[in-house]
Amino acid sequence: MAATAVSQYYLSFHSIPEDGGTWRRRRRRTGSSVCCTPPVPSIPSSSPPPVVGPELSLSFGAHVIPHPKKVEKGGEDAFFISSYNGGVVAVADGVSGWAEQNVNPALFSRELMSKASSLVEDEEVSYNPRTLIQKAHAATSSVGSATVIIAMLEKNGTLKIASVGDCGLRVIRKGQVVFSTSPEEHYFDCPYQLSSEAVGQTYLDATVSSVELVKGDTLVIGSDGLFDNVFDHEIVSAVGTTSDGVTNTAKVLANLAHTHSLDLSYESPYSLEARARVINWIQNFPSSSLFQHCSIDSLMTLILNYDLDQQGFDVPWWKKMLGMKLTGMT
Repeated sequence: MAATAVSQYYLSFHSIPEDGGTWRRRRRRTGSSVCCTPPVPSIPSSSPPPVVGPELSLSFGAHVIPHPKKVEKGGEDAFFISSYNGGVVAVADGVSGWAEQNVNPALFSRELMSKASSLVEDEEVSYNPRTLIQKAHAATSSVGSATVIIAMLEKNGTLKIASVGDCGLRVIRKGQVVFSTSPEEHYFDCPYQLSSEAVGQTYLDATVSSVELVKGDTLVIGSDGLFDNVFDHEIVSAVGTTSDGVTNTAKVLANLAHTHSLDLSYESPYSLEARARVINWIQNFPSSSLFQHCSIDSLMTLILNYDLDQQGFDVPWWKKMLGMKLTGMT
């Protein structure tokens, strides 16, 4: 069974300036490349002082690195950035399993983001990320599915977040991660996802959260392709040591994720979690005759030599369990 890295990850990096059918399993991703730095809305000096505190807005930068096999198609994921109000950013991670049914996985995620972008200022949305997910999903007619995260900043500093699946967000303040989202999964490597099919999730399944931001905070938001390959401490380090603006920091983080994804010897967050899960699985079956006289190491070797194609996984099950990287090699 071929282990192919398909799809891409989208990385968006944002900073508050100091000056004010069936569930589809995902596949490991490497990335694509786009740069976007929309203007930061200015605050007129004649504006009256706010009641709660100084008005804040987001300064944006983005960088995406496509898998070589996806360059011609532009990748399978999508995002949008808006300067409306304090700033809005959203990422949708197209689920590549649809390609097995001759469906372009990019169509759903791109249309979802297009609809969301057009609805940001809608009165019924009322600047609510969960409602924006609801209306954008209802307006999307393409076949497919995607994970999604939307973050909206109020000018008083409140960041409102809604997410379905395993796209993520980190808030970094003074060299520390002070807020992070958690993935939603049916089981390991099968995240919640919005879908064109009735079996998928809806806005009602979204995790909703909020965090109060302060001047100088940094936000990093992206799909699982970032957070599966880069540890939080590496993100913090990149943010703290890159001084050429948010776009360059986004590029540094995207390149780091891409490099890690191609390194078979790198112990990534994904590989460590996968390995921990298989060890737990093995230890929970002590009475099985298969496991009675085997150490964990020998069982790992046994798994490596036992390929269950009939289970229909989109990648070899033992690679999922052991967290081995998928880089397009068989």
